[in-house]
Amino acid sequence: MINDDVIAIILGGGQGSRLYPLTAKRSKPAVPIAGKYRLVDIPLSNCINSNISRMFVLTQFNSASLNRHIKNTYNFSLFSRAFVDLLAAEQTMSNKNWFQGTADAVRQSMHHFLNHEFKYVLILSGDQLYQMDFNVLIQRHIDSGARITIATLPVKAEEGVEFGIMKTDHESMITSFIEKPNAEEILKWNSDVSEYMQSEGRLYLASMGIYVFDRDLLIELMNDPHTIDFGKEIIPQSIRKHKVLSYQFEGYWTDIGNIRSYYEANLSFTDGIPHFNLFDNRKRIYTHARILPTSKISGTLINDSVIADGCIIHAAKIERSVIGIRSRIGKGSTVIKTYMMGSDSYQTLSEIAARPGDILMGIGEDCHIENAILDKSCQIGNNVTIIGGAHLPNQETDLYVVAGGIVVVKKGATIPPGFVLS
Repeated sequence: MINDDVIAIILGGGQGSRLYPLTAKRSKPAVPIAGKYRLVDIPLSNCINSNISRMFVLTQFNSASLNRHIKNTYNFSLFSRAFVDLLAAEQTMSNKNWFQGTADAVRQSMHHFLNHEFKYVLILSGDQLYQMDFNVLIQRHIDSGARITIATLPVKAEEGVEFGIMKTDHESMITSFIEKPNAEEILKWNSDVSEYMQSEGRLYLASMGIYVFDRDLLIELMNDPHTIDFGKEIIPQSIRKHKVLSYQFEGYWTDIGNIRSYYEANLSFTDGIPHFNLFDNRKRIYTHARILPTSKISGTLINDSVIADGCIIHAAKIERSVIGIRSRIGKGSTVIKTYMMGSDSYQTLSEIAARPGDILMGIGEDCHIENAILDKSCQIGNNVTIIGGAHLPNQETDLYVVAGGIVVVKKGATIPPGFVLS
């Protein structure tokens, strides 16, 4: 089987500053998504669904919660070779530096990979939302005789200015590459795409940051310590020297690069038919199996929303929102276009009785929350109004951040009763 010849490497990314404050206390792959998952669950589940069972996750910032999540989630049979190993940046006798880029992260971890037998290396990003059968990708790589294969997504010209764009020949081999071309330049970079993509005006091939390398070539490329990034150095240099295939992917894909894209990706789960299908038996998304009660909802009007397990909800209205595990929402409250991550634990009745007057975990009574992200274990007092939008300037306080009009309440923050931000 092809899968026995493959190892997967998931790049955890750097500091994740564009997702701050969600990455203030956790690494980017550990950021919650869709009410009950973590971002790292997406590439790992794609691998498992493709029967790729040997996976490494590389990270260096705030890796404790990610390490705990992987340890508690991805446990395989003792009689199989399957594993998910988390490799944090480490000092060695030959290298005292942290990871300097994506390629440098792989280079510094290479001695761990070489303990295993493999012919192909699948390199993935830890902050993307998509569902892909990697078997098709790898088989195309083998059949074409390519040394490197890059998954590419046909995009429109206005979208392509944000990506690395590939130019291909009639055999889908990549002949040239440009990083984030301007609006004039990109018009010269169209490639052959399917009739459907042509009808959509998606004529330009954007790199998805998903690569397949032949083992021996990757080892050779990693011998040069001066190349530290795949997208900016390894790939452009390799196009001139090796056969590099473009594998066109026409499914849903989004890069969780900043607060806006993260917010919109989460709210997209509330669509009638979401682009990312969590309800597909063949493409399950795996995560930590929590033993939680069913959610209890009383007197609430709910429209186009996703409610995770273990919630206690007395809200007046929830609309186009994602409500995460163990969320509590008080009477008379309205929640609109909001991702509420929920809590890591419940407050017991005895704890609440022992501290009367304290603000409880979750959203209090008679609140209005709109265009917001509430990080884990927030405590929102009664009669609080938080309404994000373009009218709010970017700002940061001890309790929240406003980024592009979206209000992000920080993890564990306590918002006092009567607070207004609108």
